[in-house]
Amino acid sequence: MEVFLIKAFQLLLSLAILVVLHEFGHYIPAKLFGCRVEKFYLFIDWPFTFFKKKIGETEFGIGALPLGGYVKISGIVDESFDTDHTSSEPKEWEFRSKPAWQRLIILLGGVTVNFIVGFLLYMMIMFVWGKTVYTEENLNSGFKVSELMKEVGFSDGDKILTVDGKEIVDQFDINKMLFTRGLTEVQVISEDGGRKIVNIPENIGTRMMESGQMLSFIPVPDLVIDSVVSGLPASYAGLAKGDIISRVNGSKIYEMDDFDSNKSVNADYMDLEILRNGSLFDVTIPFDSEDKVIGINIMNQMSKPTKLNYGFFESIQVGFDYGYWTLYDYVAQFQYIATKAGVSQLGGFGTIGGIFPAAWDWQRFWETTALLSIILAFMNLLPIPALDGGHVMFVLYEMVSGRKPNEKFMEYATYIGLILLLGLFVYANGMDVARAIN
Repeated sequence: MEVFLIKAFQLLLSLAILVVLHEFGHYIPAKLFGCRVEKFYLFIDWPFTFFKKKIGETEFGIGALPLGGYVKISGIVDESFDTDHTSSEPKEWEFRSKPAWQRLIILLGGVTVNFIVGFLLYMMIMFVWGKTVYTEENLNSGFKVSELMKEVGFSDGDKILTVDGKEIVDQFDINKMLFTRGLTEVQVISEDGGRKIVNIPENIGTRMMESGQMLSFIPVPDLVIDSVVSGLPASYAGLAKGDIISRVNGSKIYEMDDFDSNKSVNADYMDLEILRNGSLFDVTIPFDSEDKVIGINIMNQMSKPTKLNYGFFESIQVGFDYGYWTLYDYVAQFQYIATKAGVSQLGGFGTIGGIFPAAWDWQRFWETTALLSIILAFMNLLPIPALDGGHVMFVLYEMVSGRKPNEKFMEYATYIGLILLLGLFVYANGMDVARAIN
């Protein structure tokens, strides 16, 4: 319950910050262009409000239903379905009386703010905390690869050197890069130290999705000696706490099962390849009992990552690049949304809340908030009536054709858009419930 409450609070706080900033993105240009803003609400004021106060002509408040928020601008057909104004002539303070370019700026204000917030947060994160990455040197045992990737040409123990001729900063990025970025070739260093080029099929993302092998490259933790029992063969051979077991009897070791299965290849001894302080050396350990106990305790442990720190101006460029690729990867995933496998991956508040850490961590909180800000901006730009993108579509049509869409048509289109969004909302959250039950 404690973990649930921590995640839920982070989700609500993050959404509150982003929604308020988004709505101010509409509110400020609306006021600058002389529009009357009747309401400004965080969350939906149904079935009741927690708080409301009228300041000037605008009622500010916090609603009970945590599904976004809204500003109600006079003279616009939106999700409030207030159409009383349609039977009278446009007033100078109404949205509909303003030039198309001003209406376009008002409509795009929210998503513009969310894009800016997302990119600024990534820049701040890079400056304050830097970035933690796993380089090729950090992964002593490389990756365990999926069956699909073995068909493509990868092997267990591979480490990534370059993607399409460019060095990869973080080894962990390879999964999303294969899924969204249309790679053509990947250069790897194999577990035997050799290098090879793997040509990537055009449909690799679809195959990853359909096979359920989204995490096709899983880093292999090191098998680290946690303790050595004195008086047994391992202690006589000079093994020490912190040594990493790389091979057993010539075979590469990726997990404890590999260690156990290769231990008994020889009846009287075992050969170990040990990594210590970056250097490899071989050790032969004789068995002095029938059960072949050599006197070591082993644990799985990820190797230490590399911490990259950035100065103020460096963080601006690195943060911008990170935000750009975050947006690119998210948009690129939409090509799979219409597939059966893609639809099954949809999620609602449960999925979003699950992104937040189980314990309070400001770095993770702001990273997730930056991601949600960019997602919120993109989703609101979709040309669906009832979203900002739908209103933008109608204004752009007017600017190109010189004719305003019929307000009755816009009202019906908004109804249809809202029904579509509510259906998607119910389905996505229903998938969360189904996954929780299963």
